[in-house]
Amino acid sequence: MLGRIFLILGGLALAAPTMALTIYKYTDANGVVTYTDKAVSGAQVFVFRDRMVERLDNQVKLETRKHDAGETLLVRNDLFAPVEVELRLEKVGNAVGAPERPIRWVLPPRSTIRLATLAPRDPDQPLRYTPKLRYALGDPRLLPKDYAYPLPWRGGPFRLTQGANGKYSHFTPKGRYAMDIAMPEGTPIVAARGGMVVKTENDQVGRGNNPSGNFVRILHDDGTMGVYLHLQRGSVLVSEGQRVSAGTPLARSGNTGNSTGPHLHFVVQRNVGLALESIPFDFNQPVDSLPNFAIGGE
Repeated sequence: MLGRIFLILGGLALAAPTMALTIYKYTDANGVVTYTDKAVSGAQVFVFRDRMVERLDNQVKLETRKHDAGETLLVRNDLFAPVEVELRLEKVGNAVGAPERPIRWVLPPRSTIRLATLAPRDPDQPLRYTPKLRYALGDPRLLPKDYAYPLPWRGGPFRLTQGANGKYSHFTPKGRYAMDIAMPEGTPIVAARGGMVVKTENDQVGRGNNPSGNFVRILHDDGTMGVYLHLQRGSVLVSEGQRVSAGTPLARSGNTGNSTGPHLHFVVQRNVGLALESIPFDFNQPVDSLPNFAIGGE
């Protein structure tokens, strides 16, 4: 039983795992709002999947350029962040120059790179191959630096309602060390660390189709990324490609995506090798000791 815990939210990932949890919300005879993982007749049902949907297909692209000698395979990165890519060719036939092993590379922001050039062994027959491209935001060669994060909001005080290794949504590598802080909708959210804004979403209504709701992702100079989730629709103030400093207003807190109440979900991630994973971090002041806005219902 979760008792009076106010909110539970989805974690963070680029690839969706199959793990999911069903939570039941109801109000008991004393008027106390309760959440539980046990089925309750008449309760409101929430299904949580630990994932974040960031659609990069239109910003990281494999391109094929045909020419008299054959075909050249290039990868284009339109993001304002480096991207690690892996190209694998399968079902190869009648091709000279096809790599036997996957090619991995880190593309700088806003760049294009040639990964392979193929020529037909028999010029009278077509080239045959199936390309498979994998990618992940960030440069895995960079190492995180120690940093104590200022609280990424203005106002309060508020309290942590789910922390690292939370049972109900912070249970995969992508969101394991995330922090959930209950706060009223419309609370100003600010950058906890300077860096480059690399992804935003601003148009989601309610639960929508993205468990993260509206969000801002900021790339820090050491390769880590701070991500601010479940923001209020239309409140995002920054744009992709904009450099911000600590304290820059980003948006307002909301209740969008995989959320049962107004709050901020904050997580720090890094690329660990074709995969984003959350990493431990500390705020520069204790949060658990602050009064809990969440207690007492909605």
